Amino acid sequence: MSDPQTQAPEANKPAAELPPARILGIETSCDETAAAVVENGRLMLSNVIASQVDLHARYGGIFPEVASREHVRVIYPVIDQALQDAHLDLAEIDAIAVTRGPGLPGSLVVGVNAAKGLALGGNKPLVGVNHLEAHIYSAWISEQSATGQARSNAAGKPTKPPKLPLVALIVSGGHTELVLITDHLKYMRLGGTLDDAAGEAFDKVARLLGLNYPGGPHIQMAAVGGEDHAYEFPRAWLRDSWDFSFSGLKTAVLRTVRSLEAETPAGGLRMRTVADLAASFQQAVVDVLTVKTVKAAEAFGGKAILVAGGVSANQALRKAIQSKAPCPVHLPPLSLCTDNAAMVAAAGYFRFALGQRDGLDIDVLPTWPLSEL
Repeated sequence: MSDPQTQAPEANKPAAELPPARILGIETSCDETAAAVVENGRLMLSNVIASQVDLHARYGGIFPEVASREHVRVIYPVIDQALQDAHLDLAEIDAIAVTRGPGLPGSLVVGVNAAKGLALGGNKPLVGVNHLEAHIYSAWISEQSATGQARSNAAGKPTKPPKLPLVALIVSGGHTELVLITDHLKYMRLGGTLDDAAGEAFDKVARLLGLNYPGGPHIQMAAVGGEDHAYEFPRAWLRDSWDFSFSGLKTAVLRTVRSLEAETPAGGLRMRTVADLAASFQQAVVDVLTVKTVKAAEAFGGKAILVAGGVSANQALRKAIQSKAPCPVHLPPLSLCTDNAAMVAAAGYFRFALGQRDGLDIDVLPTWPLSEL
């Protein structure tokens, strides 16, 4: 990281050699006000989220000024609750990690300023975290007991951290990126969206179908019982590239919807038609994300595949990538797919343990790409 306000991490050490630490994470990059305490990058002691989804649903998307004001209103109660749930006070925290970007500038400022205040008042180290990197580290958070022993996951197997190197698919809000992770904090961007991200496409198509915001979960619900090949929507494969494009798919759905509406001007789209449209659109997105991610893992010798971000909660995507992957697939629990502070604390732990320290003069970075870390 070239930021002059930051003391960068040292050369990486094996994870087993990293010192223990409890990190308070703070997340306000968009419309979730969140705080959490995570121990050693793995054990989640608390995770508090104040969602604004109902506030923004009336606008069909995020209203930035409303988001900023709500963050200001709830940020300190959320932090207090996270400490209480962890049965700790600030004196027992080793460092404070906060999302610097990317995200909405007004929202980011609230979290960063709160973190600065706590760091100054509590004499604690401050660590700035990239939001996309935080989504990656959501896969390191395991269900563990207070003794540190891993509990069994839903399949009855002990949870283990992902093996490196791995290929990560980050599908979060306005971001769709394919990244090769060779070691902790070492990333090589393979490709990303050239236009609409997958999450944006879900939101836009949901509006076309008359579904509520946020689009992802509502399209998933609408697709239940629908025929996923009722409409043969295009897949932008972009041969010889690891990039993605969903703009053409969105346009194809728009034209199909307009054509169907013209055929039934009085009644609009029928429920069955909406189900078929939702299922067909969802399948087109899932096909491209799955095929490219699996091929990247094969091409770059990934020992694992990691899928993170809000769209990773999509059940069709989770099933498809698990069925086609040639290696273990790591999917965060649904509670950690969307924006949360546990992932910020987990990423912050590795940066803190490897020596990163940020000054109180750090600023937000609304367009901070993962490639600059």
